[in-house]
Amino acid sequence: MHMARLLFAVVLCVVANAALADAAVPAWSLTPQPTEARPAGQGFVAIASGDRVAVVAPGDASALASARRFAERVASTRGLHLHVATATTAPAGGIVFRIDPRADVEGDAGYRIVIGNGRIEVTARASRGLFYGGVTLWQLLTPDATRASPARVADGVIVDHPRFAWRGLMLDSARHFQSVADIERLLDWMSLQKLNVFHWHLTDDQGWRLEVPAYPELTKIGACRKAVGPDAALTGGPDKPYCGFYTEADVREIVRYAAERFITVVPEIDVPGHSQAAIAAYPWLGVTGKQPQVGTDWGINTWLLAPDARTLKFLDAVFDEVMQLFPSKYIHIGGDEAAKDQWQASPVVQAHLKKLGLQNMDHLQGWFTTQVANYLAEHGRTAVGWDEILQGKIPASAVIMSWHEPSGALQALQQGHDVVMTSSPTLYLDHYQSNLSDEPPGRPDVESLADVYAYDPVPEGTTTGEAQHILGVQANLWAEYIPTFARVQHAVFPRIAALAEVAWSPAASHDWHGFLARMPAELARYRALGIRYADSAFAPAFALHAGARGTIDVTLSNQADFGSIRYRTGGGAPGAGSTVYAKPLVFPADSATTLRAATFATNGFNGFELAAPRTQVVSAAALLTRDSNQLETCGKPQIVLRLEDDRPLDGPRPVYRIDIANLCWQWKDASLDDVKRIALTVGNLPWNFALWKDDASVVVRPTATPAGEIQVHLDACDGPLLATLPLAKAAQTKLQTTLTADIPATHGRHTLCVFATGDPRAGLWALGKIELLKKLAH
Repeated sequence: MHMARLLFAVVLCVVANAALADAAVPAWSLTPQPTEARPAGQGFVAIASGDRVAVVAPGDASALASARRFAERVASTRGLHLHVATATTAPAGGIVFRIDPRADVEGDAGYRIVIGNGRIEVTARASRGLFYGGVTLWQLLTPDATRASPARVADGVIVDHPRFAWRGLMLDSARHFQSVADIERLLDWMSLQKLNVFHWHLTDDQGWRLEVPAYPELTKIGACRKAVGPDAALTGGPDKPYCGFYTEADVREIVRYAAERFITVVPEIDVPGHSQAAIAAYPWLGVTGKQPQVGTDWGINTWLLAPDARTLKFLDAVFDEVMQLFPSKYIHIGGDEAAKDQWQASPVVQAHLKKLGLQNMDHLQGWFTTQVANYLAEHGRTAVGWDEILQGKIPASAVIMSWHEPSGALQALQQGHDVVMTSSPTLYLDHYQSNLSDEPPGRPDVESLADVYAYDPVPEGTTTGEAQHILGVQANLWAEYIPTFARVQHAVFPRIAALAEVAWSPAASHDWHGFLARMPAELARYRALGIRYADSAFAPAFALHAGARGTIDVTLSNQADFGSIRYRTGGGAPGAGSTVYAKPLVFPADSATTLRAATFATNGFNGFELAAPRTQVVSAAALLTRDSNQLETCGKPQIVLRLEDDRPLDGPRPVYRIDIANLCWQWKDASLDDVKRIALTVGNLPWNFALWKDDASVVVRPTATPAGEIQVHLDACDGPLLATLPLAKAAQTKLQTTLTADIPATHGRHTLCVFATGDPRAGLWALGKIELLKKLAH
């Protein structure tokens, strides 16, 4: 009897230990989701420091380099130091990277991973597939934030290949310049999302960034502009120009670095519009005979290249340099937003149009585009252009980058063009990611992580045959409001992970909740890589409401509705052990409470912080305060932006939400009971916008004083005047100013309309916040 009990206890112990061992093996957490992922359900392979990575790829230096890069990444992010060596046959254990031209995988980018029997084997037909397999294996070794050794990888099989051939990211280096080192960091991180096209926007109105030895003024003059607005903080002052360009050596280094990571660099020289910097360098490139300054205004400038033989000869030389530096099959020639005012006003251009027998200026742009595209084709390259080039007659070989979706894409596909989908606004990463008050500057509306993940690159109405012409999908990062590499990282990550899954994974595997469940592992990798990603999707947001019986109710939420929000009051940041938010919180209104909240992962990632702590002071004063991010614009929004103040030069600068065409804000449903005074915090910003046709939408209001004033009206913008606050005091400083005024006694809840008088084009007045005060000034 005792022996039977002992045997039963031993069996229980063995079963329990086996279950414990299996429980310690983390589930696969892979982004983008592979085409096929078949976990075995039991068993694992342990990988420890000192284990071997055998490369079975005779004579393939690229395969060996990929294996070494994989090992370096595992060492830096996981703490495992693996030994890479070539081999003629696969060893029995450890990790194997194998090139097999007859492997049962899809194309050069496909790969297979088999985990079991003490070995992990990555097989591909070509080194490109081996590289992507190495990325997936790195993710298998980093399923969480631990650096413990050994790593355990659950047995199973992964068979994978990309959905689309073009999986891209565009970086605008013309509006704001990035260093070679920072671009290489970005290329590294792109490769880990299995992206393979780096579209490099090198020229625009605000800067020419590519050295062209035959035309040295392009960079001597065209690479520098006056430091207007926040640029002054980057240069050290408004008297110091904003400059930067890439030498031939810089470009070759970036192209080499990208190629090692199986990324093609597609350069863009934008013509005939967005060419003010080029015309500033060589005025004869324009049609007016005048020399503009290099652009400092964001928007659509009207300086176009002259559509003549001399300009085409110039472009031949430029593209000769481009083709020498960039081996890419594809060369982007721009073609977007070509405002043809100067062409229309030029008798020479009108005569040229007539001589060519063309009907209008759009057809003239089509003729111009064709000349450039044909020159590239003669040299074995293919022109890529924004979808505006469809307005003229262009070569059938031209690839269309469609940002007017779906119209641009459908037109291009119906005409038989290959298309890259890069729809605005969803895939324009300069759009901000949330309505949180700490979100960096950018363009509205919000384009969230969920919005990017939900994007369908095949427009509704596309036939099966037309869909074959969709090369792929790309996100664009325009850099007017992205002045630093820290802002680049915030704008790109983690939304690029959502794009990567759209571009790589089968459409049938799309699952938002599954993607969210894999985000903690991906964010942990970002941290290990040093990526300063945005936590906007997971950040706690506070909503304050007046409660019953002298209380304030606070609701906490996050955009993705994911994770566990934990909070604490008083000092210190909340941790994984802090109170879990489960229902609205109630605080007394007669005192101020500092509430801090953060979001943490669950489901095996307990304790991992998804979003950094945010702070809200809960008080009666907070109920009577709104910042510009919480206010609405007036009437139909025209050109709403989140703009950064240009002062102070050092340290944090305020950010304002503002309709630059109508300096007007509304606080709807404001409680005015017992309110006796209003305080407005304002800042003044330079006007540096080129609105083209939208210039007519700018609202100009009459001023009563030289500096202008801010008016506060009740219920509507033409309603009763509550207060007038002169701006003379604020006009004397570039820093924020708080203006106050008494207001007549008003009861109940009302809309407050607040607007600045004057012409916005003479300088922008920005509203930082409104405070309603229940005490008169002493």
